Amino acid sequence: MAVNFRCAVQVLVLLGCVIILSNVLCPVGAYLYNNRYAGDQVFRITPSNKEEVQVLKKLLGNIKVDLWQPNSASLIRHNATVDVHVRRNDTRGLRTRLQREHIDFKVFISNLQKEIEKQTGHRSSRKRRSESQYDYEVYHSLEEIQSWMFEMNRTHRHLVDMFSIGRSYEGRPLYILQLGKRTRSYEKAVWIDCGVHAREWIGPAFCQWFVKEALHSYQYDSVMRRLMNQLNFYIMPVFNVDGYHFSWTTDRFWRKTRSKNAKYHCRGVDANRNWKVKWCEEGASSQPCDDTYCGPFPESEPEVKAVAKFLRKHKKRVKAYISIHAYAQMLLYPYSYKYATIPNFNCVESAAHNAVTALYSAYGVRYRYGPASTTLYVSSGSSMDWAYRNGIPYAFAFELRDTGYFGFLLPEALINPTCTETMRAVKTISSGLLKKCETGMHQLDRERYPYL
Repeated sequence: MAVNFRCAVQVLVLLGCVIILSNVLCPVGAYLYNNRYAGDQVFRITPSNKEEVQVLKKLLGNIKVDLWQPNSASLIRHNATVDVHVRRNDTRGLRTRLQREHIDFKVFISNLQKEIEKQTGHRSSRKRRSESQYDYEVYHSLEEIQSWMFEMNRTHRHLVDMFSIGRSYEGRPLYILQLGKRTRSYEKAVWIDCGVHAREWIGPAFCQWFVKEALHSYQYDSVMRRLMNQLNFYIMPVFNVDGYHFSWTTDRFWRKTRSKNAKYHCRGVDANRNWKVKWCEEGASSQPCDDTYCGPFPESEPEVKAVAKFLRKHKKRVKAYISIHAYAQMLLYPYSYKYATIPNFNCVESAAHNAVTALYSAYGVRYRYGPASTTLYVSSGSSMDWAYRNGIPYAFAFELRDTGYFGFLLPEALINPTCTETMRAVKTISSGLLKKCETGMHQLDRERYPYL
C-alpha cells in the first residue's frame, strides 16, 4: 500500500514537472493550429509591366499559394501590389525566381506562425461571463460571440431583440441582433453584416463594437439616440459562422463557407460570389477549389439564402446595406460587376465622401472610396450589388485596416482605433438616411428586378 502510494506521488510530481516545463518551454499559443504556419511567409510583389504579370501568374500557378490581395490570380495587374502567403517549402524557390526575373518584391511577414501568435495572444484568457467584463479589444471565438449576443439580449431588453434567420450548412444558428425601441414601429432600417469571409476577424470585432457603442452611448450621445429612435439596425456579427469557427480551430486563413461538394474534395463557396446578380461571371470562379468559387448555383449556401430571404422580406424598410470586410482601407459602392455609374450616384457618392471624411477625423487614416469595380476590382455575385439591385438604395462594402503590413492579422491593439473610426463612418451613413436625397431615386425603382 505504502509503495503504491509512493509511486502515485512520484507520478503526480513528474506530471507536475512536465506541465510546468511545458508552460515554460511552450507557452500557451506556441502551437496554435499545430504549428502549421511555421516558416511560411507573406510576399508583396509588384509586377511593373504586362510581361511581368504573365510571368508572375505562371510562377504562382506552379506552386500552391494563398492569395491575400487580390484574391484571384486573374485579377493581377501591372503596377498593382500582390500579397501572397507562401508555404515554407516554396519561399526560397519563389524568391530566386522573382530575383531572376527582376520582379520587385519584399517579404512582408517572415514567419507567419509568429505573427498569428502575436495577434491572438493567450486564448485561455478570452472567457468572459458577463457583459461588464467582456473585452471588446480582443478577438472572440464564435461561441463567445454568440454567448455575448444572448447576454446583450438579456440585459438590454428595451433596445435589443435577438432572433435566428436560419441555420448554416453545418447546422449552426444564424443570429441577428435588432437594435431599436421595441415599443415603436420603424419605417427605415439599416442592415450590417460582418464575417462574410472567415479570416477577416476585424469584421465581427466591429459588429460587436457597434452594438456596444450604440447601447452604451444611447443615453448621452444625441446623434446615436436620434438614430436609434428613428432607425432599426439589424446586426449580423458573424455571417459565415462555419467558416469563422474553422478559422479558429483549423485554418486561420480560411475564407469560404464549409459546404461539401459532391464531385470534389474541396469544400466551401465564396459567400460574396454566391448572390443572384450576374452570378459566376467576371471576378468569380467556377472551380470548387478556388477561393472565389461561386457555388453550384445562386444562393446555394444556406447562409446566403437566409440573408437574401430576410432582406427581400424587409426591403421596403431597409434603406442601407453595409457589409464589413478587410483589408484595403476602402469604402466601396456599386457596381462590382460592371464599369457603370449607378442611377443615384450623386447621393451615394456624397454619402461615401462624408463617411470617409468622418472616419479620417478620428486618427487621420485615409480611405479610398468609389465604385467597387474601378476602386478595387470587378467581381460578380456580390451581396452589395444584389442588395442594390433589389431596391436598397445605399449599399456599401467597407474594407477595413490595414493596407497589407499586417493583412488579415491585424493586431488586437488596433481593434479600438479601427472600430472607433469605422463607427464614425457608419453613423454618418446612417444619419444621411434621415435626410432627403432625391437624385436618381426614381431610376433605381425602375431597375428593381430580382435576377439579371
